[in-house]
Order: sequence, then structure tokens, then C-alpha cells
Amino acid sequence: MKSRTSSTAMAIIFGFGLHPAVCADEKAAQPSAPSAPQAQGSPPAAPSQPPVKVSAPPTAEEVEALRREIEELRRQIQTLRDQLRAGLASGQGMALGAAPGETASAIPSPPPAPGLPAAPPAAASQTSNYFNPSISVIGNYLGVGGSNGTENLPSSSLRESEVSFQAIVDPYARADFFLSFGEEGVDVEEGFISFTSLPAGLLAKVGRMRTAFGKINPLHLHVLPWPDEPLPLVNLLGGEEGWIGTGLSVAVLVPLPGEVFSEATLQVLRGDSGELFAATQRGDLAYNGHYRVFRDLSEATNLEVGLSYGLGPNGLTSRSATRLEGLDATLRWKPLRTATYRSASFRGELIRSRREDPLGDQGAEGWFLSGEYQLAKRWFTGARIESSEHADDATQRDRGKALLLTFWPSEFSQVRGELRRREYADGETADELLLQIQFAIGAHGAHPF
Repeated sequence: MKSRTSSTAMAIIFGFGLHPAVCADEKAAQPSAPSAPQAQGSPPAAPSQPPVKVSAPPTAEEVEALRREIEELRRQIQTLRDQLRAGLASGQGMALGAAPGETASAIPSPPPAPGLPAAPPAAASQTSNYFNPSISVIGNYLGVGGSNGTENLPSSSLRESEVSFQAIVDPYARADFFLSFGEEGVDVEEGFISFTSLPAGLLAKVGRMRTAFGKINPLHLHVLPWPDEPLPLVNLLGGEEGWIGTGLSVAVLVPLPGEVFSEATLQVLRGDSGELFAATQRGDLAYNGHYRVFRDLSEATNLEVGLSYGLGPNGLTSRSATRLEGLDATLRWKPLRTATYRSASFRGELIRSRREDPLGDQGAEGWFLSGEYQLAKRWFTGARIESSEHADDATQRDRGKALLLTFWPSEFSQVRGELRRREYADGETADELLLQIQFAIGAHGAHPF
């Protein structure tokens, strides 16, 4: 309002400043009446100086245009006066308890000043939300059919509702919080602050986070390409939630020759994490290191390979520990011309666990291979095979295979079906059908590629 009033005032001053000059030109252009001696036929007096050159008089159209502009400026002044009176009246009405919506609707929007662009309507809303974090909610429904006595999932459940709060803290840091709401309670899945302007190109995170062990463990449940977790993560990384820790993470880019991206990550975490680690003392910490290399093989194909190593106390004795080793690889194909309708991805991961046990150390390993192919713009199909031993008893091995079909109605919803068979170490073979429906509202930040 202030900028528009100033522009209007300047236009008024400019208009009124021109008006006397135009009148003067009109007066100069009009022929003056002859004096009395000249009217009687006396000869005119000789001029004492050269005649002054008079500019051409304005046309009638120019004078009319100037008058219309002055009238428009007068109407704008009257509009501003009416708005000022209405604003004072609305303030009195608000004090007397009038509804804000009724008062605001009575105030007309002022017309823009001639020649000046109108202010964008979204400017006020952007300013009002500047200090508010981006908030989103993602629902994850899971329906299960068939029988499975070993992993007895409920027939229907809202498996997880993830609420995220993400915002810039200051020019040097940003904050991300992810709350996981289940039918049995709520938990902080992740909540950390990232420092993005550290020396030597370091990226540091402090708080609770999913550890960068492998390629699948850092991903949230709704980002997985399947409605369930692979067997190696369940058997060797502490259950369905995987490895989540609280502590410090530092990552740095490692320069390599050619067009190769590489990153090294080191994490120091508290020595407690579900069924994976258990600290007997405050000083018992868990450590994780991850190194990945990414390269474009062609315009449409890229490859990523990662190595992981983890170490932490397992709580069986005051000095016993569990060591983890991991190898992951992801191959993606997405042609530029038909990327909307055709793409494919293949991924695999190998995990080894070395668990120190007073009754005998256990060395277990597990792996999975999966692929996904895009059939059409909204349709995807995929498959997965998996095998994993148990961390606490390497003689027990589970195997599984699955077929998947996914439909995306839009980028905000997803429907996925999985037909899986799992052969458990206790002799049970379970055939199940899983139906997953996901939906999102709000602004949710991008996840790591």
C-alpha cells in the first residue's frame, strides 16, 4: 500500500507540474488583441529584439489525453481516501467485535498506478510463511493376506504415518525432523541438524538419524521399492527398523579423476540400537563408515557402488562387540527421450555380521537382488530374491522371493501389490499377498538419490 501510494503521489505531482506549462503554451499560441493605435491603422513599432520562436501548440487530442490522465489521478486519490476511511472504520469494527472476514471483504483493492506493474498476489503469503517449516504427512497402509506363523503381520494396519518438519535454521544450517506415528505409539525416526558451511567442504549432522550403512538402511519406509524389508536387514541389522542411532555424522567429498563422484561418511553414535547393539556403559559407542562411488556410464545409465563397515557393543559381555560389513551396488537406466514411460533399476546388497558370543562367535551373512522396470507412465513391475542367516545363530537361514506391481495415480499417492513366498529356517513356507497404499500431503523434501 505504501509503495503504491508513493507512486500515485509522484504521478500526481508530475501531472500537475505539467499542467501550467501546457496552459502557458496555450496562452502563448493565442493571438493577442491589437492595441488601440494599431487598430486605427498606425504603423506598428519596430521591434527592439528578434522575435521569440514559439513551439507548435499541442493538438486537441494531446490536451484531451492529459485531461483524462488528471481525472484518473483524481479518482485514484478519492479511492485512497475511501480506503483510509474504511481502514479506520474496520479497526473500530474489530475493536467492537466485528468479524474480520466481513470487514476485509468491504475494502476494495486499489487499482494499480498507470504504467506500474501490480505486486504479485503471493508476496504476502510467502513473507508470512518465511519462518514456518515445511510440514508434510505420509500415510502408509498395509493389508496382508495368507498365513505366516513366523512373521504374523496383522491383516490390515496403518503401518506408519510419517510427519516431517523441515526448515532452514540460518545461512549455516538446516533442521529435519521425522516423526513416525504407528497404531501403538509415536517415535522419532530421525531428528537432526545439518551444518552445510563447514571448512574443507565438510557436511556434519548431529542428532538421531538412520545410519549410512548400505543403500537400503538409510531409506525411510515409504521410499523403499517394496512394501516390506529384505531379509538381510531384518536378520542382521536389528529388525524391521534397521540401524538407527543418535550421535554425530561427518561426510566429505573425495575428489577422483574424471567425472566420478565419491563420498566418505564417518558416524559416531550411542551404543544402543534396538536388537543390534546394547551398551553396558556410557562410554560404549557404535561406529559406522561408508564410502560410495557414483559414475555416469552413458546419457541414460549410471552406476553406484558402496562399502560399509560398522562396529558396536552387543551387550553380551562388557567387551563383546558385533562387526558389520556391507557391499551394495545400484544400476539405473533412464533414457532421456522416453524417461516418462521407460526406466529400469537393479540393486543388490551383501551384509556380513560377526557377533562375539561367550558361547561361540557367530558369523552370518545375507544378500538380496532386486529389479524394477517401468511398463508405462504410471505402471512399474519388479522382482526380488533374498537369503539371510540369523545373526545370533548362523545355522538358521531364511529364503524368499517376491513379485511386485506398482501403480502411481499421481506423485502424491501410490498403490503397490506384492506376492511373496518365504521359506523360514523353522521349516515353514509362507505364501502371502501384500497390498500397500501410500498417500502424501504437504511439502516433503527430497530423499537421497
